[in-house]
Amino acid sequence: MDQIRRKRVEETLKAEIAALLAKGYVKDPRVDSFLSITRVELARDGSHAKLHVSTFKGSDALKEAVNGLNAAAGFIQSAIAKRLHIRLTPKLVFMADEGIREGFELGEKIKDLFQ
Repeated sequence: MDQIRRKRVEETLKAEIAALLAKGYVKDPRVDSFLSITRVELARDGSHAKLHVSTFKGSDALKEAVNGLNAAAGFIQSAIAKRLHIRLTPKLVFMADEGIREGFELGEKIKDLFQ
């Protein structure tokens, strides 16, 4: 898979999974609508994808949400396969990303310095 097509599939995966989460299709109680897909890394052959998930909530809530997403990965993969018209739907692996929360905390620290 060439670089341009891989990037396009990554962006499409990110948008479609974010839409599934926002609309509440994933019924696992550990997964909520405050989750954000920050980055998608698709393998060169398109067989699997690592999805980095972040939230404003604490790290314990993020770990539980990632566990819930990994439990629902088969459902999400089948929903994506119905929406995308690609030959091979990648196997999805969700990973915790502390980036949004760390950035928010850093912004609060900087704001406190100027007050």
